[in-house]
Amino acid sequence: MSADKSLLFWTLAAVIFMAGYQVSEAHDASSSSAAGNVALASVKAVGESVETAFEEAIPNVPGKRLVALEVLYAPGGKSPSHRHAPSSFIYAYVLSGAIRSQVDDQSPRVYRVGESFYENTGSHHRISENASTTEPAKLLAVFIVDTHENPLTTPD
Repeated sequence: MSADKSLLFWTLAAVIFMAGYQVSEAHDASSSSAAGNVALASVKAVGESVETAFEEAIPNVPGKRLVALEVLYAPGGKSPSHRHAPSSFIYAYVLSGAIRSQVDDQSPRVYRVGESFYENTGSHHRISENASTTEPAKLLAVFIVDTHENPLTTPD
């Protein structure tokens, strides 16, 4: 692994750890902070819920912010095919269950707890769904995006 990829890996590991902390804190105090203000386009998802775990401007990268979203899929739940904000780079980490995903023309793949994938800017997320019809699944989607760009997700 190159030094750049190693740095990215450890940075994202720290983000996941902090986002997990933020999620537990937000559940303890009825989150009236800006973290609940992330704009998502109206998505007709079946068995999907999305909550903001963390949102903050990146102080050493002017014009960029980091947004962490917790995506929970009920058994058999899924998102419609979609795209993200044009400036966004997304790192997705499976927190529980199994997630079936297809980005662009890659083959669909099932990701399990502890596994991750990413979406480059301009990617088309063709499949995002719970791989199980009996167990829920949850992933953490970490966006690096232009500060004022919304919505983060737009269905096809």
